[in-house]
Amino acid sequence: MQNRFGKRNWLILLLFGLVGQIAWSVENMYFNLFVFETISPDLNTVTLMVQLSGIAATLTTLFAGTLSDRLGNRRSLISFGYVIWGFTVALFGFVSAENMQVLFGGSLAQAISLALAVVIVGDCVMTVFGSTANDAAFNAWVTDNTDESNRGRIEGVLAILPLFAMLIVAGGFGILVELIGYRTLFLVLGALITLCGAFGIALIRDSSQLTVNGTLRDILYGFKPSVIRRNPSLYWTLLLVGIYGIACQIFMPYLIIYMKTYLGFSVLEYSIVFGVAIVLGAIVNLLLGGLTDRVDKTVLLYPAAGVFAAGLLGMFLSNFNNKMLTLILFGIAGFVMITGYIFVSALCGALVRDYTPSGNAGKLQGVRMVFSVLIPMLLGPMIGNTINRAAALPLPDMESADVMTTQFIPAPAIFLAGAIAAILLFAFIPLLVRSARRPRKELETP
Repeated sequence: MQNRFGKRNWLILLLFGLVGQIAWSVENMYFNLFVFETISPDLNTVTLMVQLSGIAATLTTLFAGTLSDRLGNRRSLISFGYVIWGFTVALFGFVSAENMQVLFGGSLAQAISLALAVVIVGDCVMTVFGSTANDAAFNAWVTDNTDESNRGRIEGVLAILPLFAMLIVAGGFGILVELIGYRTLFLVLGALITLCGAFGIALIRDSSQLTVNGTLRDILYGFKPSVIRRNPSLYWTLLLVGIYGIACQIFMPYLIIYMKTYLGFSVLEYSIVFGVAIVLGAIVNLLLGGLTDRVDKTVLLYPAAGVFAAGLLGMFLSNFNNKMLTLILFGIAGFVMITGYIFVSALCGALVRDYTPSGNAGKLQGVRMVFSVLIPMLLGPMIGNTINRAAALPLPDMESADVMTTQFIPAPAIFLAGAIAAILLFAFIPLLVRSARRPRKELETP
Protein backbone atom coordinates (compact mmCIF):
# COMPACT_ATOMS: atom_id res chain seq x y z
CA MET A 1 0.00 0.00 0.00
CA GLN A 2 1.27 3.47 -0.87
CA ASN A 3 2.40 5.63 2.04
CA ARG A 4 0.82 9.10 2.05
CA PHE A 5 3.45 11.54 3.25
CA GLY A 6 1.05 14.37 4.20
CA LYS A 7 1.29 18.18 4.33
CA ARG A 8 2.71 18.32 7.87
CA ASN A 9 5.50 15.94 6.96
CA TRP A 10 6.28 17.87 3.78
CA LEU A 11 6.56 21.05 5.85
CA ILE A 12 8.91 19.34 8.31
CA LEU A 13 10.95 17.85 5.46
CA LEU A 14 11.37 21.17 3.65
CA LEU A 15 11.90 23.34 6.73
CA PHE A 16 14.36 21.14 8.63
CA GLY A 17 15.94 19.81 5.46
CA LEU A 18 16.66 23.26 4.02
CA VAL A 19 17.75 24.93 7.28
CA GLY A 20 19.95 21.95 8.10
CA GLN A 21 21.56 22.03 4.67
CA ILE A 22 22.18 25.78 4.92
CA ALA A 23 24.00 25.14 8.18
CA TRP A 24 26.03 22.31 6.62
CA SER A 25 26.84 24.44 3.56
CA VAL A 26 28.12 27.18 5.84
CA GLU A 27 30.33 24.63 7.58
CA ASN A 28 31.50 22.76 4.50
CA MET A 29 32.05 25.76 2.22
CA TYR A 30 31.73 29.11 3.90
CA PHE A 31 33.73 28.42 7.05
CA ASN A 32 36.53 27.51 4.65
CA LEU A 33 36.20 30.87 2.91
CA PHE A 34 35.76 32.62 6.28
CA VAL A 35 39.06 31.14 7.53
CA PHE A 36 40.83 31.80 4.21
CA GLU A 37 39.76 35.45 4.01
CA THR A 38 39.65 36.65 7.62
CA ILE A 39 42.19 34.62 9.60
CA SER A 40 44.80 33.08 7.29
CA PRO A 41 44.72 31.83 3.65
CA ASP A 42 45.90 28.41 4.77
CA LEU A 43 44.49 25.47 2.75
CA ASN A 44 46.09 23.00 5.18
CA THR A 45 43.82 24.33 7.94
CA VAL A 46 40.82 24.07 5.62
CA THR A 47 41.69 20.44 4.89
CA LEU A 48 42.20 19.55 8.57
CA MET A 49 38.94 21.24 9.54
CA VAL A 50 36.99 19.21 6.98
CA GLN A 51 38.63 15.95 8.07
CA LEU A 52 38.10 16.41 11.82
CA SER A 53 34.52 17.51 11.22
CA GLY A 54 33.92 14.28 9.30
CA ILE A 55 35.24 12.22 12.20
CA ALA A 56 33.10 14.13 14.71
CA ALA A 57 29.99 13.77 12.53
CA THR A 58 30.42 10.02 12.14
CA LEU A 59 31.10 9.23 15.80
CA THR A 60 28.20 11.43 16.88
CA THR A 61 25.77 9.81 14.43
CA LEU A 62 26.80 6.32 15.51
CA PHE A 63 25.84 7.17 19.09
CA ALA A 64 22.87 9.49 18.47
CA GLY A 65 21.24 7.27 15.84
CA THR A 66 21.37 4.26 18.16
CA LEU A 67 20.11 6.43 21.03
CA SER A 68 17.10 7.55 18.95
CA ASP A 69 16.19 3.87 18.41
CA ARG A 70 16.73 3.10 22.09
CA LEU A 71 14.50 5.99 23.17
CA GLY A 72 11.96 5.45 20.39
CA ASN A 73 12.15 9.23 19.93
CA ARG A 74 13.46 11.19 16.95
CA ARG A 75 11.42 14.33 17.67
CA SER A 76 13.30 15.53 20.75
CA LEU A 77 16.75 14.93 19.30
CA ILE A 78 15.81 16.87 16.15
CA SER A 79 14.17 19.82 17.91
CA PHE A 80 16.54 20.39 20.82
CA GLY A 81 19.51 19.50 18.64
CA TYR A 82 18.64 22.32 16.22
CA VAL A 83 18.18 24.75 19.12
CA ILE A 84 21.71 24.15 20.46
CA TRP A 85 23.17 23.86 16.94
CA GLY A 86 22.09 27.44 16.28
CA PHE A 87 23.86 28.73 19.39
CA THR A 88 27.14 27.09 18.35
CA VAL A 89 26.95 28.61 14.85
CA ALA A 90 26.34 32.10 16.29
CA LEU A 91 29.53 31.90 18.38
CA PHE A 92 31.68 31.81 15.24
CA GLY A 93 30.92 35.48 14.70
CA PHE A 94 33.29 36.30 17.57
CA VAL A 95 36.31 34.31 16.35
CA SER A 96 39.12 36.44 14.91
CA ALA A 97 42.85 36.86 15.33
CA GLU A 98 42.26 40.33 16.78
CA ASN A 99 39.89 39.00 19.46
CA MET A 100 42.33 36.22 20.35
CA GLN A 101 45.09 38.81 20.76
CA VAL A 102 42.90 40.98 22.99
CA LEU A 103 41.90 38.02 25.16
CA PHE A 104 45.21 36.18 25.40
CA GLY A 105 47.88 38.64 24.28
CA GLY A 106 50.96 37.53 22.35
CA SER A 107 52.09 38.33 18.84
CA LEU A 108 49.83 38.49 15.80
CA ALA A 109 51.28 35.21 14.51
CA GLN A 110 50.38 33.50 17.80
CA ALA A 111 46.89 35.03 17.71
CA ILE A 112 46.39 33.70 14.17
CA SER A 113 47.43 30.20 15.24
CA LEU A 114 45.09 30.35 18.25
CA ALA A 115 42.20 31.60 16.13
CA LEU A 116 42.72 28.74 13.67
CA ALA A 117 42.71 26.25 16.57
CA VAL A 118 39.51 27.75 18.02
CA VAL A 119 37.79 27.53 14.63
CA ILE A 120 38.75 23.87 14.22
CA VAL A 121 37.61 22.89 17.74
CA GLY A 122 34.46 25.00 17.47
CA ASP A 123 33.65 23.40 14.13
CA CYS A 124 33.82 19.95 15.74
CA VAL A 125 31.57 21.04 18.63
CA MET A 126 29.05 22.49 16.20
CA THR A 127 29.18 19.27 14.18
CA VAL A 128 28.29 17.17 17.25
CA PHE A 129 24.97 18.96 17.70
CA GLY A 130 24.28 19.23 13.96
CA SER A 131 24.90 15.52 13.40
CA THR A 132 22.73 14.55 16.36
CA ALA A 133 19.83 16.61 15.05
CA ASN A 134 20.20 16.24 11.29
CA ASP A 135 22.36 13.28 10.32
CA ALA A 136 21.07 10.90 12.97
CA ALA A 137 17.57 11.85 14.08
CA PHE A 138 16.20 13.73 11.04
CA ASN A 139 17.44 11.15 8.53
CA ALA A 140 16.00 8.31 10.62
CA TRP A 141 12.70 10.24 10.85
CA VAL A 142 12.54 10.48 7.04
CA THR A 143 13.14 6.74 6.71
CA ASP A 144 10.45 6.02 9.32
CA ASN A 145 7.85 8.09 7.46
CA THR A 146 8.49 6.94 3.87
CA ASP A 147 8.43 3.71 1.89
CA GLU A 148 9.49 2.44 -1.53
CA SER A 149 6.42 3.99 -3.18
CA ASN A 150 7.50 7.59 -2.55
CA ARG A 151 11.19 7.60 -1.59
CA GLY A 152 12.44 8.39 -5.10
CA ARG A 153 10.41 11.61 -5.24
CA ILE A 154 11.13 12.59 -1.63
CA GLU A 155 14.83 11.79 -1.94
CA GLY A 156 14.92 13.85 -5.13
CA VAL A 157 13.68 16.85 -3.14
CA LEU A 158 16.17 16.14 -0.34
CA ALA A 159 18.99 15.94 -2.89
CA ILE A 160 18.05 19.35 -4.30
CA LEU A 161 17.95 21.09 -0.91
CA PRO A 162 21.77 21.04 -0.44
CA LEU A 163 22.13 22.75 -3.80
CA PHE A 164 19.64 25.48 -2.93
CA ALA A 165 21.45 25.85 0.39
CA MET A 166 24.74 26.10 -1.50
CA LEU A 167 23.22 28.79 -3.73
CA ILE A 168 22.04 30.77 -0.70
CA VAL A 169 25.37 30.39 1.07
CA ALA A 170 27.76 30.86 -1.86
CA GLY A 171 25.88 33.72 -3.44
CA GLY A 172 23.74 35.36 -0.81
CA PHE A 173 26.26 35.10 2.01
CA GLY A 174 28.97 36.69 -0.11
CA ILE A 175 26.77 39.72 -0.69
CA LEU A 176 25.56 39.81 2.93
CA VAL A 177 29.12 39.69 4.30
CA GLU A 178 29.90 42.86 2.36
CA LEU A 179 26.78 44.51 3.79
CA ILE A 180 26.64 43.37 7.45
CA GLY A 181 29.92 41.53 8.13
CA TYR A 182 30.67 38.02 9.36
CA ARG A 183 29.66 38.55 12.99
CA THR A 184 26.12 39.70 12.25
CA LEU A 185 25.74 37.05 9.57
CA PHE A 186 26.65 34.19 11.91
CA LEU A 187 24.39 35.60 14.62
CA VAL A 188 21.43 35.76 12.22
CA LEU A 189 22.08 32.26 10.88
CA GLY A 190 22.40 30.84 14.40
CA ALA A 191 19.10 32.47 15.38
CA LEU A 192 17.41 30.96 12.31
CA ILE A 193 18.60 27.43 13.17
CA THR A 194 17.56 27.80 16.82
CA LEU A 195 14.13 29.15 15.82
CA CYS A 196 13.67 26.18 13.49
CA GLY A 197 14.36 23.83 16.42
CA ALA A 198 11.84 25.67 18.56
CA PHE A 199 9.18 25.17 15.86
CA GLY A 200 10.04 21.50 15.78
CA ILE A 201 9.03 21.01 19.41
CA ALA A 202 5.42 21.75 18.44
CA LEU A 203 5.50 20.58 14.82
CA ILE A 204 7.30 17.24 14.61
CA ARG A 205 5.52 13.95 15.28
CA ASP A 206 7.30 10.61 15.29
CA SER A 207 6.00 7.78 13.11
CA SER A 208 3.30 5.66 14.74
CA GLN A 209 5.40 2.63 13.73
CA LEU A 210 8.43 3.81 15.74
CA THR A 211 9.03 1.74 18.87
CA VAL A 212 11.72 1.46 21.52
CA ASN A 213 14.30 -0.79 19.88
CA GLY A 214 17.69 -2.14 20.95
CA THR A 215 20.29 -0.85 23.41
CA LEU A 216 23.28 1.47 23.24
CA ARG A 217 25.40 -1.63 22.71
CA ASP A 218 23.96 -1.61 19.19
CA ILE A 219 26.25 1.31 18.23
CA LEU A 220 28.27 -1.16 16.14
CA TYR A 221 25.15 -2.96 14.81
CA GLY A 222 25.77 -1.85 11.23
CA PHE A 223 29.30 -3.29 11.26
CA LYS A 224 28.33 -6.82 12.31
CA PRO A 225 29.26 -9.42 9.67
CA SER A 226 25.82 -11.05 10.07
CA VAL A 227 24.05 -7.76 9.29
CA ILE A 228 26.28 -7.17 6.26
CA ARG A 229 25.63 -10.72 4.95
CA ARG A 230 21.86 -10.28 5.30
CA ASN A 231 21.80 -6.90 3.55
CA PRO A 232 24.41 -6.90 0.75
CA SER A 233 22.48 -4.44 -1.43
CA LEU A 234 22.60 -1.87 1.37
CA TYR A 235 26.36 -2.15 1.70
CA TRP A 236 27.02 -2.13 -2.05
CA THR A 237 24.98 1.09 -2.17
CA LEU A 238 26.98 2.54 0.71
CA LEU A 239 30.20 1.72 -1.12
CA LEU A 240 28.93 3.72 -4.10
CA VAL A 241 28.00 6.54 -1.73
CA GLY A 242 31.58 6.52 -0.41
CA ILE A 243 33.17 6.71 -3.88
CA TYR A 244 30.74 9.44 -4.95
CA GLY A 245 31.45 11.34 -1.72
CA ILE A 246 35.21 11.18 -2.28
CA ALA A 247 34.72 12.58 -5.79
CA CYS A 248 32.73 15.50 -4.32
CA GLN A 249 35.11 16.24 -1.45
CA ILE A 250 38.17 16.38 -3.72
CA PHE A 251 36.93 19.70 -5.11
CA MET A 252 33.97 20.93 -3.06
CA PRO A 253 35.84 22.43 -0.05
CA TYR A 254 37.94 24.52 -2.43
CA LEU A 255 35.29 25.43 -5.02
CA ILE A 256 34.48 29.00 -3.97
CA ILE A 257 38.12 29.76 -3.21
CA TYR A 258 39.02 28.43 -6.69
CA MET A 259 36.45 30.64 -8.41
CA LYS A 260 37.54 33.73 -6.49
CA THR A 261 41.30 33.24 -6.75
CA TYR A 262 42.17 31.12 -9.80
CA LEU A 263 39.32 32.18 -12.11
CA GLY A 264 39.10 35.69 -10.66
CA PHE A 265 35.29 35.72 -10.40
CA SER A 266 33.67 38.43 -8.31
CA VAL A 267 30.98 37.61 -5.72
CA LEU A 268 28.29 38.60 -8.24
CA GLU A 269 29.86 36.52 -11.02
CA TYR A 270 30.20 33.28 -9.08
CA SER A 271 26.75 33.85 -7.58
CA ILE A 272 25.33 33.98 -11.13
CA VAL A 273 27.24 30.82 -12.08
CA PHE A 274 25.92 29.02 -9.00
CA GLY A 275 22.42 30.37 -9.41
CA VAL A 276 21.89 29.41 -13.03
CA ALA A 277 23.56 25.99 -12.66
CA ILE A 278 21.65 25.07 -9.49
CA VAL A 279 18.23 26.25 -10.67
CA LEU A 280 18.52 24.43 -14.01
CA GLY A 281 19.96 21.31 -12.35
CA ALA A 282 17.15 21.32 -9.77
CA ILE A 283 14.48 21.64 -12.49
CA VAL A 284 15.93 18.70 -14.42
CA ASN A 285 16.03 16.54 -11.29
CA LEU A 286 12.49 17.47 -10.24
CA LEU A 287 11.33 16.26 -13.64
CA LEU A 288 13.28 13.05 -13.09
CA GLY A 289 11.93 12.55 -9.55
CA GLY A 290 8.87 10.55 -10.62
CA LEU A 291 11.00 8.44 -12.95
CA THR A 292 13.07 7.12 -10.05
CA ASP A 293 9.95 5.60 -8.45
CA ARG A 294 8.99 3.81 -11.69
CA VAL A 295 12.34 2.68 -13.13
CA ASP A 296 15.02 0.51 -11.51
CA LYS A 297 17.10 2.98 -9.49
CA THR A 298 20.23 0.85 -9.74
CA VAL A 299 20.18 1.03 -13.55
CA LEU A 300 19.62 4.80 -13.49
CA LEU A 301 22.93 5.15 -11.62
CA TYR A 302 24.81 4.59 -14.90
CA PRO A 303 23.64 7.77 -16.70
CA ALA A 304 23.67 9.76 -13.45
CA ALA A 305 27.33 8.94 -12.76
CA GLY A 306 28.23 9.64 -16.40
CA VAL A 307 26.65 13.10 -16.30
CA PHE A 308 28.41 13.89 -13.00
CA ALA A 309 31.83 12.88 -14.38
CA ALA A 310 31.26 14.78 -17.65
CA GLY A 311 30.42 17.96 -15.74
CA LEU A 312 33.58 17.75 -13.64
CA LEU A 313 35.69 17.19 -16.75
CA GLY A 314 34.07 20.26 -18.31
CA MET A 315 34.90 22.35 -15.22
CA PHE A 316 38.52 21.22 -15.46
CA LEU A 317 38.69 22.36 -19.08
CA SER A 318 36.82 25.67 -18.57
CA ASN A 319 39.74 28.04 -18.18
CA PHE A 320 40.46 30.54 -20.93
CA ASN A 321 42.11 33.92 -21.30
CA ASN A 322 38.70 35.39 -22.11
CA LYS A 323 36.94 35.81 -18.76
CA MET A 324 33.43 35.96 -20.23
CA LEU A 325 34.01 32.74 -22.18
CA THR A 326 35.34 31.10 -19.01
CA LEU A 327 32.31 32.31 -17.06
CA ILE A 328 29.85 30.89 -19.61
CA LEU A 329 31.56 27.52 -20.13
CA PHE A 330 32.28 27.02 -16.44
CA GLY A 331 28.61 27.75 -15.78
CA ILE A 332 27.48 25.20 -18.39
CA ALA A 333 29.87 22.57 -17.04
CA GLY A 334 28.70 23.40 -13.52
CA PHE A 335 25.08 22.83 -14.58
CA VAL A 336 25.99 19.41 -16.02
CA MET A 337 27.97 18.52 -12.88
CA ILE A 338 25.20 19.62 -10.54
CA THR A 339 22.55 17.71 -12.53
CA GLY A 340 24.57 14.52 -12.13
CA TYR A 341 25.48 15.41 -8.54
CA ILE A 342 21.82 15.69 -7.50
CA PHE A 343 20.75 12.65 -9.51
CA VAL A 344 23.42 10.34 -8.04
CA SER A 345 22.72 11.67 -4.54
CA ALA A 346 18.95 11.16 -4.88
CA LEU A 347 19.28 7.64 -6.29
CA CYS A 348 21.78 6.51 -3.65
CA GLY A 349 19.77 8.13 -0.85
CA ALA A 350 16.57 6.40 -1.94
CA LEU A 351 18.35 3.05 -2.34
CA VAL A 352 19.89 3.30 1.13
CA ARG A 353 16.43 3.88 2.62
CA ASP A 354 14.93 1.07 0.50
CA TYR A 355 17.54 -1.42 1.70
CA THR A 356 17.53 -0.33 5.37
CA PRO A 357 15.95 -3.15 7.44
CA SER A 358 12.66 -2.10 9.00
CA GLY A 359 12.92 -0.83 12.57
CA ASN A 360 16.69 -0.30 12.46
CA ALA A 361 16.96 3.10 10.75
CA GLY A 362 18.58 4.76 13.75
CA LYS A 363 21.21 2.07 14.29
CA LEU A 364 22.26 2.23 10.64
CA GLN A 365 22.67 6.03 10.41
CA GLY A 366 26.18 5.66 11.82
CA VAL A 367 27.37 3.18 9.21
CA ARG A 368 25.78 5.40 6.55
CA MET A 369 27.87 8.29 7.89
CA VAL A 370 31.06 6.25 7.66
CA PHE A 371 30.54 5.95 3.92
CA SER A 372 28.83 9.29 3.20
CA VAL A 373 30.89 11.55 5.50
CA LEU A 374 33.88 9.99 7.27
CA ILE A 375 35.62 8.28 4.35
CA PRO A 376 34.89 11.07 1.82
CA MET A 377 35.84 13.89 4.20
CA LEU A 378 39.09 12.18 5.19
CA LEU A 379 40.23 11.07 1.75
CA GLY A 380 38.65 13.67 -0.56
CA PRO A 381 40.21 16.85 0.90
CA MET A 382 43.53 15.00 1.36
CA ILE A 383 43.59 14.13 -2.35
CA GLY A 384 42.46 17.63 -3.34
CA ASN A 385 44.99 19.43 -1.17
CA THR A 386 47.80 17.11 -2.31
CA ILE A 387 47.00 18.21 -5.86
CA ASN A 388 46.91 21.85 -4.75
CA ARG A 389 50.28 21.57 -3.01
CA ALA A 390 51.83 19.83 -6.01
CA ALA A 391 50.57 22.54 -8.38
CA ALA A 392 51.74 25.26 -5.93
CA LEU A 393 49.83 28.01 -7.74
CA PRO A 394 50.68 31.28 -5.94
CA LEU A 395 48.19 33.63 -4.35
CA PRO A 396 47.19 36.34 -6.87
CA ASP A 397 48.36 39.08 -4.51
CA MET A 398 51.56 37.82 -2.90
CA GLU A 399 52.08 41.13 -1.10
CA SER A 400 49.06 40.38 1.08
CA ALA A 401 50.26 36.88 1.97
CA ASP A 402 51.14 36.40 5.62
CA VAL A 403 54.12 34.31 6.72
CA MET A 404 51.64 31.88 8.32
CA THR A 405 49.95 31.07 5.00
CA THR A 406 50.53 28.19 2.64
CA GLN A 407 50.71 30.77 -0.19
CA PHE A 408 48.99 28.61 -2.79
CA ILE A 409 45.48 28.37 -4.18
CA PRO A 410 43.29 25.52 -5.53
CA ALA A 411 44.33 24.07 -8.89
CA PRO A 412 42.08 23.04 -11.85
CA ALA A 413 43.29 19.43 -11.56
CA ILE A 414 41.03 18.89 -8.52
CA PHE A 415 38.09 18.66 -10.95
CA LEU A 416 39.92 16.13 -13.13
CA ALA A 417 40.63 14.00 -10.05
CA GLY A 418 36.96 14.25 -9.06
CA ALA A 419 35.92 13.10 -12.54
CA ILE A 420 38.26 10.09 -12.34
CA ALA A 421 36.80 9.15 -8.94
CA ALA A 422 33.27 9.46 -10.38
CA ILE A 423 34.18 7.16 -13.28
CA LEU A 424 35.18 4.50 -10.72
CA LEU A 425 31.47 4.18 -9.90
CA PHE A 426 31.02 2.23 -13.15
CA ALA A 427 33.18 -0.58 -11.76
CA PHE A 428 30.84 -1.16 -8.78
CA ILE A 429 27.34 -0.36 -10.07
CA PRO A 430 27.06 -3.82 -11.75
CA LEU A 431 27.69 -5.48 -8.36
CA LEU A 432 24.80 -3.54 -6.84
CA VAL A 433 22.54 -4.28 -9.83
CA ARG A 434 23.21 -8.01 -9.50
CA SER A 435 22.68 -7.99 -5.73
CA ALA A 436 19.48 -5.92 -5.98
CA ARG A 437 17.91 -8.41 -8.39
CA ARG A 438 18.10 -11.23 -5.86
CA PRO A 439 14.92 -11.77 -3.79
CA ARG A 440 14.71 -9.30 -0.91
CA LYS A 441 13.56 -12.03 1.49
CA GLU A 442 16.84 -13.84 0.94
CA LEU A 443 18.75 -10.67 1.72
CA GLU A 444 17.08 -9.73 4.99
CA THR A 445 16.31 -13.06 6.64
CA PRO A 446 18.92 -14.25 9.17
